[in-house]
Amino acid sequence: MTAEGNTSRPGNHGPEGVEGKTGPRSKAITVLIVDDERTFGEALELALAREKDFRIVHVATDATQAIRAASEHQPDVVLMDVAMPGMNGIEATRRIKEADPNAAVLILSGHEDEHLLARAVAAGAVGMLQKTEAIVNVATSVRRAHRGEPLHDETEVEGAMRRLRHRRQTDDDAARRLDRLTPRETEILSLMAEGKSQEEISTLLGVTPNTLRTHVQNVLTKLAVHSKVEALALAIRFGKVDTVNVTDPPERAERTS
Repeated sequence: MTAEGNTSRPGNHGPEGVEGKTGPRSKAITVLIVDDERTFGEALELALAREKDFRIVHVATDATQAIRAASEHQPDVVLMDVAMPGMNGIEATRRIKEADPNAAVLILSGHEDEHLLARAVAAGAVGMLQKTEAIVNVATSVRRAHRGEPLHDETEVEGAMRRLRHRRQTDDDAARRLDRLTPRETEILSLMAEGKSQEEISTLLGVTPNTLRTHVQNVLTKLAVHSKVEALALAIRFGKVDTVNVTDPPERAERTS
């Protein structure tokens, strides 16, 4: 949706009688809002529309709409929700910036994530804001982004990028370690993830308890972890094994498998 009375397109005369991006630059800062929670997006539209130097060009509710609206309206600033069904805000930001490098994208987040700032900057965003920010701070950030001013301290961004690089390196190492597991070792992890006991696993695989303990120790060594819980957490996180709802009765689990 668009703010009432603000339906002009780039190149057409807007409500203030000035032209959009294809003509002399408008005095108003054009803003595209993207959030899958329509009520939040509309509330943000109403709040920002009160600012005399802003013109809300569209409120999109998913990444596909956002990319299409950015192409159509060529906004000065995009307020982009990060967590949306389907394509997330980081990927949408990357695509918008590829099509229009001059668009300033601000990522909006409703949760804490130590790597989000780095991911946002890497995708081309100028920075990020928490959804709990006061509207006056959001408006100030929009103006600063439009003027090309940094929203974050340089050391903060450098630190975030450094932590993200370290996380990715750690993930790469973990993935390589998981790839070293044999099919039997992966099977044991899968049975452990299903909540099977050591005795049950020994019986199912037809191995002695001592042999099973040897397999488990090999798993811990290969993954460079100290416990079965750590090994399971790593395998589940990287999709090496699946989890099941062990609270379901056996017959229900069979029906849903």
